[in-house]
Amino acid sequence: MGRTARKATAKAKADSWPFEAASIWCMIQRALFFFVAVMVLGGGALFAQGPAAGSDKVVVLHAAHLLDVAQGKLVSPGEVLVRGNRIAEAGASVTHPAGVEVVDLGAATLMPGLIDAHTHLFLHPGAEDLQTIIESVPERTILAELAARDDLMAGYTAERDMGTEGAGNADAAVRNAIDKGLIPGPRMRVSNNAISILGGHEDAIHYNPAAHVPSNADYANNATELVETIRRQLKEGADFIKIYETGTDRQVDGKFSTPYQYTEAELEAAVTETKRMGTRVGVHCGGEPGALYAAKAGVASIDHAFQLSDETMRIMREKQIYAVPTFAILEYFAKTSDTAGLGWGDALLSYHAAEFKKQLAAGVPMAVGSDVGPFPHGTQAREMELMVKYGMPPAEVLKADLIHGARLLDWEGKIGELKPGYFADVIAVPGNPLEDISVLKSVKFVMKDGVVYKK
Repeated sequence: MGRTARKATAKAKADSWPFEAASIWCMIQRALFFFVAVMVLGGGALFAQGPAAGSDKVVVLHAAHLLDVAQGKLVSPGEVLVRGNRIAEAGASVTHPAGVEVVDLGAATLMPGLIDAHTHLFLHPGAEDLQTIIESVPERTILAELAARDDLMAGYTAERDMGTEGAGNADAAVRNAIDKGLIPGPRMRVSNNAISILGGHEDAIHYNPAAHVPSNADYANNATELVETIRRQLKEGADFIKIYETGTDRQVDGKFSTPYQYTEAELEAAVTETKRMGTRVGVHCGGEPGALYAAKAGVASIDHAFQLSDETMRIMREKQIYAVPTFAILEYFAKTSDTAGLGWGDALLSYHAAEFKKQLAAGVPMAVGSDVGPFPHGTQAREMELMVKYGMPPAEVLKADLIHGARLLDWEGKIGELKPGYFADVIAVPGNPLEDISVLKSVKFVMKDGVVYKK
């Protein structure tokens, strides 16, 4: 590219990104100002109101129905009494203290805020590897803030972010800003970068090695290096650890294959270290034998899980290790021509759907994660539609998302159900999600931590 072309490209980028010349703090301030201005001046449905976390304001939410997740049924009518940031009562009727504010949501169904157990706030549609080269970490952090907002407005009040793809521990900064109320977003469990071997998954293996294109993951080539990297990531703010156990996935002539990256003993060392520190490991894992190594080592989840052997499924059932199917990303890649080179498409989606049915029949515990990021944030409720399409009843999908998701994110007893003492993370959807799971794509009301963000 010539100098003139480079100047034109730089000017175009500057024109399209008005924060480019500002300092990092100014960029963040302007992004927040823009967000507030849209909410206040746009006259739309997005806003934030209600009690600040820890306040004693009392609100009653009323709707035609309330979802009892554990029982898989609707309670009619439905009401939730919120005191500050906690649920005080929930059921067909609750106490109405004198002068209480009542939010009447009409024919909607009240339910807990949704949980996505596999997200990427630092990714957006387009070439994943190039985002780490073209975009700076400050720019990607601002985009991650906007992604967090989009997910929250779609009804996702808790998420597990499975790697920043080269942005280090910037996800911890986003999590902290959300927790402090500086920006809107879900409750976050973050992993910093994923961990991979030299030349492994996400290690720029399609580029000229002499160009020294950085990996999207942190390197660890053996058990000692895994433990060292885990300790550093936890020091830098990670809530849990993500490890790439397999990759790249291939399907040739109907046969699926994926090379493993770590042995059972190496994964055991990682699991032991995270257990010592009170946290867990989730693995990116397409299939065997890596899945068996991960299950034997005792990881918390096997994400993607395109292929699981009978022995792996037995161990997962016995140890309550969650499979996180991530159908939505496969569907997106199958429809997107610029990702055809990954070898993912309709054939792999069909293979995964067939294997998913076997996993359900074998009693493998399921959680719900979409792998959102490579496809647009705020659209990931499609994942639950696909899980229903491929054989899981809506009530079971909702349990997998809300009850199993809460356990996987280490918030069991705090989120995932509408119960006294739980955080006031409440959404409302039109219709009955037990009959039509697609209503989750049309969330009309969002409350997180007792604060209303969408009405």
